[in-house]
Amino acid sequence: MYIIESYNIAVAFCIITMLCWGSWANTQKLAGKEWRFELFYWDYVIGIVLLSLIFGFTLGSTGTDGRTFVEDLFQADSGSYSLALLGGVVFNLANILIVAAISYAGMSVAFPVGIGLALVLGVVVNYVSTQKGDPILLFSGVILVVLAIVLDALAYRKLAQKNHRNAKTGLILALVGGFLMSFFYFFVAKSMSLDFSNPESGKFTPYGAVFVFTIGVLVSNFIFNTIMMKRPIEGPKLAASDYFRGKLPVHLVGVLGGVIWCVGMSFSIIAAEKAGPAISYGLGQGATMVAAFWGVFIWREFKNAPKGTNLLLTGMFFLFIIGLGMIVYAGV
Repeated sequence: MYIIESYNIAVAFCIITMLCWGSWANTQKLAGKEWRFELFYWDYVIGIVLLSLIFGFTLGSTGTDGRTFVEDLFQADSGSYSLALLGGVVFNLANILIVAAISYAGMSVAFPVGIGLALVLGVVVNYVSTQKGDPILLFSGVILVVLAIVLDALAYRKLAQKNHRNAKTGLILALVGGFLMSFFYFFVAKSMSLDFSNPESGKFTPYGAVFVFTIGVLVSNFIFNTIMMKRPIEGPKLAASDYFRGKLPVHLVGVLGGVIWCVGMSFSIIAAEKAGPAISYGLGQGATMVAAFWGVFIWREFKNAPKGTNLLLTGMFFLFIIGLGMIVYAGV
């Protein structure tokens, strides 16, 4: 299987993860306002599973180091399967809530608040599990990210007040989703051996772990997303037949969103051996910056915001950039 050989390449993979995780939600916007996020999400999950299989039978089945994708799946024990599947279930519940927050509050709010919180808690959880990297730099960067989240929440509150919307709904969805999101990576990382060249028996290598994780996402989606369709946060309830009324281009956009996200997930897990889970996860969750950029500058979600909002957003970007820089240098 393909294995990263240096920390610099691992950081490059994490940057690609950051771009993918911060950009996939654009596909939800492209699907159109008439295509509800609950329907979009089915195609998104299909894209995640498909990409994990493609990577498993290509990158995960080439080279002489480690195990092949199929060998990896057959040798893993029940504990590793349980952890990877649990990671998928936890991620899916968290992500559905964050996608709902995007639908309600926009990318420039849901990502910095939800995924920013996931970054903070996730770095702590993964560092406690595998202590790799300079803790002073790592947690100083985390503190700056926390401050950036606060500024973004304040900016959204000003916008919501002007538009006479209840700011609490979007923020609560993002915060609960972000809290749950902080734990999924820990479960997937614990299912793996962090020596990819000579992996521990019974543990997964990256490609097997990601595939089983996606199965957890797929299976749990029949529970979580079905509930969301029957008891939606906004709008009338949906039936399964509504999904099949969508045109092919709309479905393909959703699949593309899942593919983009899973490229990021796969690259992050592949980078975990050289970078360590805390840095790999933390840098990947710099997606908050990428998503905020899309939301503020491309989708113009703060176009009609009141005076003083731009200063808060500028401070948010500044603190995020410095904080992420510290997280990167923590592993040098």
